[in-house]
Amino acid sequence: MKILLPGYSRHTGPPILFRRGFPVQYVSHAEWCGGFQIAELQPHSRHAEDVLHELNTSATGLSQKEAAERLERFGRNTLPRAKPLGIWSLFLRQFLSPLIYVLLAAAVVSFFLERHTDAFFILAVLLINAVIGTAQEYSAERNLESLRNLVRTYARVVREGESFEVDAEECVPGDIVLLEEGMKVPADLRLIETHALNVDESLLTGESAPVSKDASAVLKWNAALGDRVNMAFAGTIVTRGRGKGVVVATGIETELGRLAETLTDVESAKPPLTRRMEVFSGNIAKAVLIAVLLIIAIEVRRGMDPAQVFVQSVALAVSAIPEGLPVALTVVLAVAVNRMARRNVIVRRMVAVETLGSCDFIASDKTGTLTMNVLTARLVAIPGHGYMEVTGDGISPEGEIRTAHGRPTEREEHLIKRVVTAATLCNEAFFGMRNGRWVHHGDTVDVALLVMAHKVGVMQADVTAKHPMVAQIPFASERKFAATLNRVGERHQVFVKGAPEILIEMCDRMVTIDGDAPLERDAIERCAADMANNGYRVLAIADGVVESDEEFSDKQLRGLTFLALIGMIDPLRPEAEHAVARCRKAGIQVAMVTGDHPITALAIARELGLAQSMEEVVTGPELKKAEHIGDEAFDDLIRQARVFARVEPRQKLDIVRSLIRLGHTVAVTGDGANDAPAMRAAHVGVAMGMSGTDIAKESAELVITDDNFASIVAGVEEGRVAYSNVRKVIFLLVSTGAAEIVLFFLSLFAAVPLPLLAVQLLWLNLVTNGIQHIGLALEPAEGDEMRRPPRPHGEGIFNRIMVERILLSSIVMGGITFMLYRYLLSTGSSMDEARNSTMLLMVLFENLQVFNSRSELRSAFSLSPMRNPILVIGTLGAQLVHITAMYTPWLSGVLNIGPVSLEHWARLLALALTILVAMEAYKMVRRRVPSA
Repeated sequence: MKILLPGYSRHTGPPILFRRGFPVQYVSHAEWCGGFQIAELQPHSRHAEDVLHELNTSATGLSQKEAAERLERFGRNTLPRAKPLGIWSLFLRQFLSPLIYVLLAAAVVSFFLERHTDAFFILAVLLINAVIGTAQEYSAERNLESLRNLVRTYARVVREGESFEVDAEECVPGDIVLLEEGMKVPADLRLIETHALNVDESLLTGESAPVSKDASAVLKWNAALGDRVNMAFAGTIVTRGRGKGVVVATGIETELGRLAETLTDVESAKPPLTRRMEVFSGNIAKAVLIAVLLIIAIEVRRGMDPAQVFVQSVALAVSAIPEGLPVALTVVLAVAVNRMARRNVIVRRMVAVETLGSCDFIASDKTGTLTMNVLTARLVAIPGHGYMEVTGDGISPEGEIRTAHGRPTEREEHLIKRVVTAATLCNEAFFGMRNGRWVHHGDTVDVALLVMAHKVGVMQADVTAKHPMVAQIPFASERKFAATLNRVGERHQVFVKGAPEILIEMCDRMVTIDGDAPLERDAIERCAADMANNGYRVLAIADGVVESDEEFSDKQLRGLTFLALIGMIDPLRPEAEHAVARCRKAGIQVAMVTGDHPITALAIARELGLAQSMEEVVTGPELKKAEHIGDEAFDDLIRQARVFARVEPRQKLDIVRSLIRLGHTVAVTGDGANDAPAMRAAHVGVAMGMSGTDIAKESAELVITDDNFASIVAGVEEGRVAYSNVRKVIFLLVSTGAAEIVLFFLSLFAAVPLPLLAVQLLWLNLVTNGIQHIGLALEPAEGDEMRRPPRPHGEGIFNRIMVERILLSSIVMGGITFMLYRYLLSTGSSMDEARNSTMLLMVLFENLQVFNSRSELRSAFSLSPMRNPILVIGTLGAQLVHITAMYTPWLSGVLNIGPVSLEHWARLLALALTILVAMEAYKMVRRRVPSA
């Protein structure tokens, strides 16, 4: 709740808006207007001294007593975390499905009609389904919990003039926080002091390059989040330098917290499988109702007792519903969950498996997903000598520097050593081997330079020992350079790195392959511009001799020798390009969504094959303009774009909503809190497990444990396999159920007794078919899943091919079974004998139909049985279970069945083989004439 008060303790200026007892907004008296017109308090738009005054604190910090009181008033500095669902909640959630509702209704009706066996069978199936689903989702939540960082974050705060280390959760508004390299910022801070302070804000903005901070800056109130150089935000990382700031927001009031808060207003898109199953369940319910009404009408007209007709109709209705589908569906998804786990994908909600397989558009974060999120030196440009390539990626010394003609010559190697030595001496980072592994800390640019030096054998410890530092000028954003003064032999030498335009002014000479030469400013500027236009972050290196004995300062940085331009970039993951190509072949569109500069984003997109020109790039400001025109203009902008650059978190959400309006099934990947709202709104959100924030993981249905885009593509493939298996199981269950309905209707029209009892129908559906369809749920990939186009967004489970196959197979099985039943009755067989043979023939039909179900178009004979031995064992087991029931006195009595001769069994098998012949003929026609 917001409360407007006219003043606040020491405050004598404009009225202030309080939230949770803390001043978060202020207004001028002219804007007050009775407390209705207000403007947000923006610390970045005010001087640091004013912010300290408003917070009733000072540079010496709060007293311990005041800190304790504020902790009590504002609460701990944490974000609200959704309470994990318990076992019982997960269990009850398994019953939230339209098909489950239909089955529950059927069980209730069966119970009231005193058909307790039917009710028991249905409830047993639902219980098995719920247990399997609960176990899988509980396991996924446990795996996700193990990914979370359990190490507590601590903060250094100043209280009563002394420095204390406290749990970051105990930071309160008004606390003075000290920042150092490598620290995580504990809360939103208005910076008071900065000394070469750089902060990685990629989790909020999506921009990989660290931001240089300046406490003295006073910005416009509407400055973008990424431009607020006088602020440090909760959750970001200090990559370089040090600073001091006052806490202006904690917990849910931070920028990170506001993103978390917006998630409650974001509605998730309905998963495609849920949508399709709802339609499927509705169609099944309607078809069963129509069939029941027809049977009632026919039998009552013939003079049968209405009560008996109703009992028979309910029996048929219960039997026609595919009771085994929920279990089969759960097994299919559970198998896919386990397969995906082996491919580095943790599934939090089982239905998300199929959703990922259905997606036709992946909106991917750039930093850390498509790229390695590690700044890497890739190019060295020595004036007049062209480019040299630095091989190898990431924080690893494996690689080398190659020239255009291969390995560098002796002269070229000498120049390279001179460049990397200068880059190593003018460096504040560390990179080296510790306990058998490479470790690093410091500014990402400095680390990249040290890694490059290692690749040519220049070690930091060796050169700094040989050329000790005498003095330095640390990097500052206003200077745009850093310099060190080192003792080289008997003289002092300076080494400088920084922005090319700054270093050019310091130099009058440049190094060449033939020795030093006069500086060619234009050539260097063209080279730097060319590298920048290709997405590289460009750094210049220079050195020179200092003769003066004066105190080292930038005044002495004149007459230097320009050494080289270094091109750095956050490189692609090695597998990313191939993964994107697989998506393209599978008919999936991929777009990059990033906070990076458009030129940098386009350079990465070109490498990936996503985009080739700026016409395919849309920026945040362009999206903002389109928003004011309307949804149609916004959608037109989204439709052709493949790169979205300089976008804000809210715009990512707008992009996803636009893609859904355009008819896409959307998957969104990301690792930062800025990605969470978009992931929640998409059909499926995919979070990064290693680098992802807790907010991102909580918002996602899937978590990638290796942060690799290629794993997402592997997940798509497994999702497609899962949906294909769902269709196979549905085809088996519905086609055999439809065959029973055909058999019943033919019997009704022929005015003969019903060929199967209710308990026999349940035996067929739940036991015989139930054993087989579990094996079918384990069917492996056919191999061409990633060469097929995505399923149309509005396509239901019953597409044309599915309907054709069900109609053909149900007519063949139901028709032939009816002819056998009618023949047996006409030749003097008893009713029990006729029903016994009819039931055995249906079992054999179902045994063979399972092999027709293995592929929609491929021949059953082209798929080796050994690809799925469990299916073969299940099919033989189903036949064996039925034969056992025939020879078991008490069970055969319940089912009204009995043994048959081997010769009679063989004749029935020959009749059942007709379903293989019919379906093989259909597949052959379909393969030859796809549009038939």
